[in-house]
Amino acid sequence: MTRTGLLGGSFNPAHRGHRHISLAALDALGLDEIWWLISPGNPLKPQKGMAPLAARFASARRAAAGARIRVTAIERELGTVYTADTLAALVRRYPRRRFIWLMGADNLAQFHRWRDWRKIASLVPIAVATRPGYDARALKAPAWGWLRRFVRPAATARNWTMWRPPALVLLSLTPDRTSATALRAANPDWHDHVTKSFYPKAVRDDVTRRPLT
Repeated sequence: MTRTGLLGGSFNPAHRGHRHISLAALDALGLDEIWWLISPGNPLKPQKGMAPLAARFASARRAAAGARIRVTAIERELGTVYTADTLAALVRRYPRRRFIWLMGADNLAQFHRWRDWRKIASLVPIAVATRPGYDARALKAPAWGWLRRFVRPAATARNWTMWRPPALVLLSLTPDRTSATALRAANPDWHDHVTKSFYPKAVRDDVTRRPLT
């Protein structure tokens, strides 16, 4: 089995914080690789200010360069919008892989807003990375009231493939305060430069090997 971490998001843009959490998770969880799932559209985020998929994909490619990270927009092919549906499809499609879902404490704080969030927890283990300013909120969130009974000791994180979901582990990682919101505020037109230097027809998805068009 290939031990695969999944980090989903808009990556608007991808940045060193995404890379930081991924490299730390590779080590803490003993992963073979991580897939960055670039969402065509996030139902919980406004479309205003969302850069084109090609630009976000390109920024992710640059941020992931040289690491055991695959960048994919596989949800386009799967036709899925919600994480629960994406995970169900990935588990069926890749039976020789074991997946673990990665997210920051900021997402745990709003996890109860995700469609079928209990189904997500029942499909794959979840690893939650600390994030400055969100940890306390996450532990007061509605989803935590249900999830806390399934928490596994951080010292056993590398044994996650033996856990039966629901299973959750909290990873205390050195924080990186890089913010996509701050990056966009500093450079609202960041995607124009990236898109102009990016040729979708020449780039293939790292997982499906299909051209990004």
